[in-house]
Amino acid sequence: MLRFQIEGLAEGDTIYLANYYGNKMYYADTAVVGAKGKFEYPSPPADKGGKYGLVLPENGFVEMVLTGGPVALKADLTDLPASVEVSEGLDTELFYDYLAFIQDMREKRAPIDSRAQDSTITEAEMAQLKQDMAVLNLQVEAEQDRIQEEYGHTLFAKMIKMVREPEVPEAPMDVANPQLWRYYKFRDMFWDRVDFSDGRLVRDPALHNLLDQYWNGIMPQLPDTALVEVNKLIAQATLDPDMFKYLVHFFTFSAEKSQVMCMDKVFVDLVDRYYSSGQADWLNEEQLKKVTDRAEDLRYSLCGNRIPNIILPDTTQENWVSLYDVEAEYTLVSIWESTCGHCKKEMPKLQELYEEWHPKGLEIYAIGNDFEPEPWLKFLREKDISGWIHVSDNPQVNAADSATALIRAGTTTLQSLNFRTTFDVFATPKMFLLDKDKRVIAKQVGAEQIGEILARETQLKSNQ
Repeated sequence: MLRFQIEGLAEGDTIYLANYYGNKMYYADTAVVGAKGKFEYPSPPADKGGKYGLVLPENGFVEMVLTGGPVALKADLTDLPASVEVSEGLDTELFYDYLAFIQDMREKRAPIDSRAQDSTITEAEMAQLKQDMAVLNLQVEAEQDRIQEEYGHTLFAKMIKMVREPEVPEAPMDVANPQLWRYYKFRDMFWDRVDFSDGRLVRDPALHNLLDQYWNGIMPQLPDTALVEVNKLIAQATLDPDMFKYLVHFFTFSAEKSQVMCMDKVFVDLVDRYYSSGQADWLNEEQLKKVTDRAEDLRYSLCGNRIPNIILPDTTQENWVSLYDVEAEYTLVSIWESTCGHCKKEMPKLQELYEEWHPKGLEIYAIGNDFEPEPWLKFLREKDISGWIHVSDNPQVNAADSATALIRAGTTTLQSLNFRTTFDVFATPKMFLLDKDKRVIAKQVGAEQIGEILARETQLKSNQ
């Protein structure tokens, strides 16, 4: 049982018990305050332990670390958290003892920090201040070590361990790039502090913060590297359903919303591994379908993959042109429309790009997204966008009977006539830079970036 007595609460007040889940909080239970500010809840199951909190009036909040056993504490609503007194519950008692210790350290450091801001102090005084701060830091580390040594079996000790930075050794003397060596060492040691077999840690925001730091700042933003690193971490969590669920969810949707080019490859891979395989049993059928359908939308244009052949009629609306028949060292597929403001700005830039890079092996396969051919053809004539391959569909070829006949005859394909779905076209322009085998090198980039990528690619080839 969880028993509380908080001075300042009125009898009849409703108090919420909430738990962290990652960096968010969710209500877990409610209780009504009785006489003398007393109220209680059943203890959550041991496997649902973690960092919980009481949501109180006047924006009051009391945190605790629950592990399935009883907890009892008293507090004063007007003096939180300083007034908290824990009489039962080891992890919560350790938590508040540590908070008091850290507050004492902050008070000791405050005058040091204030003095350090004084521009008139001498170098000797600054050196002394740095030494004083180092002593305080060592005292914090010593307290953390003591908790690990004396209470290493507790959940709170695991939480403290999570927030400690790994101590990276100095690089060996014979290392050519010590900074790079220490980066790789730091990356290798980064997760040593986390027990991935203990799902209770998902109910501590520190874990989410570490995952966010790793995804956005430590791990190289390269899809193939990310796949290796992410699946390595998830493999460590397979024995605990809560940890497994949290890691799979975090990395899947971090990859989906990533603004880094090609990171959707990670999203599709994770969906295939964990969602389509039936391991994401926390989703209902509708939710699962939404995730897997999104992966299907992205599947045909992943970096490194050969995109489907697109066969559409050219500006005559009679000659069908196959993307796979385009013989070029590089092919830029540009999906655009004449009424799109951004497209209008990009098209002249693409014309310049084409004139510069066509002699070096670039071809542009431009797909008009207007559906009706007249505005598309008018724009090409007026802006003198020439030299490229221009194709589009129209209402006639997309009519059900016509489309079926064209597909059966081998003139085109369903993926070609459905190119908007095939390439997940929700906005234009949408561009894919392909190599000579029609594999995606880059995507969702502008004309200037394409020029930079082409320069880099040709330089790499010349160095081989």
